[in-house]
Amino acid sequence: MKGRPAPASGLLRQLDSLARAALPSGVTALLMMLAVVPLGLFGLVPAIALPCVFFWSVFRPAALPPPAVFGLGLLQDLLTAAPLGSGVLVLLVVHGLAARWRRLLAKQSFLLVWLAFCGVAAGAAALATALQALLGWQALPLPPGLWQAVLTAGLYPLLAWPLTRAHEAMIRAEAAP
Repeated sequence: MKGRPAPASGLLRQLDSLARAALPSGVTALLMMLAVVPLGLFGLVPAIALPCVFFWSVFRPAALPPPAVFGLGLLQDLLTAAPLGSGVLVLLVVHGLAARWRRLLAKQSFLLVWLAFCGVAAGAAALATALQALLGWQALPLPPGLWQAVLTAGLYPLLAWPLTRAHEAMIRAEAAP
């Protein structure tokens, strides 16, 4: 057909498919590293990781499988100097909850998805605080956990907008011949 590009060859299609599959975990890891490097705001790393894992687990779960979530949680623990495994467990629990509620959440408006995420963020902050207290054998103050939940819930709309655009672009690319 005139005016239409020729279909990509087999290798190019495979590379395109691989790039689309790696985009969610790659972008999340990049954002996590960018959050800690320039400003040294360690609390920003989980506040970026959690919304990304939740979003991709709801809208494109096959692109963010549990091993990728495990790797992102490990990266989070290393970047924030948290006890190893605490971030992994929190992100895997969030991934499991989001994947379980996926059919319900994917059909809802942004506001309802955000409200559901706010509850998940509060639970994730409570779990992370409890794990750190348990692993450190000390009681932790409550305000940092509350701040983490508020920061994470507040960042979701800022992260969801570009992630939605990327998701829509991936859908269009998959629909193209």
